[in-house]
Amino acid sequence: MTPRCQRAHHPMGLVRCGKLHDHGVHARYPGADSIGVGSMTGRLYVAPGASGTSASMAPYVEGLLRRGIVATAIDIPKRTAEEAIDAYVNLAPPGADVVVGGQSYGGRVASLAAAREAYAGLVCFSYPLHRPGHPETAAERIAHWPDIECPVLLLSGEADPFARIELLRAYVARLRKAELVTYPGLGHTLKPVLEDVLDRTAHFIAALTAP
Repeated sequence: MTPRCQRAHHPMGLVRCGKLHDHGVHARYPGADSIGVGSMTGRLYVAPGASGTSASMAPYVEGLLRRGIVATAIDIPKRTAEEAIDAYVNLAPPGADVVVGGQSYGGRVASLAAAREAYAGLVCFSYPLHRPGHPETAAERIAHWPDIECPVLLLSGEADPFARIELLRAYVARLRKAELVTYPGLGHTLKPVLEDVLDRTAHFIAALTAP
């Protein structure tokens, strides 16, 4: 499966790119081994989706650790995303080397936290752009995106019922600096392409936090 990549550099619009190795990212990190990107200084806090727990994020945490990224899964309240912001920030204190993120609901809460606090970066796995079958709810779920000042990496399936791909591609331009990676044929889960997802996440964090 060949993922599709789209970059936004506000306000200049979108630039399309190809596979991970086409970006030349491996050349940016001297000392990177065949598994990952070597020794990093950044830390990622990642929250699960509405039906998950921190334990369900273990494949992400363990995979990123193998790639040299310190990752910590956190549990946040299953309320409205706005009501969970304070809990997220308390568990993931803002900092110049701190990256926040999450799966689905967890990513939405992380994005709200990033709009309010200063973080190094934001990673969203399967961002829930709207309720399934209700694309009209998308505008309210990205209203805070222009307030996010840090770089953003979004990874999403092109058949995700929570994020119509044409809407996601259009709305990513609202972010100041973002990269959207999409996977043809995939829905709301990224498990079939987890290794690629983790590679991209590790390189994204490394680029943000490298000395």
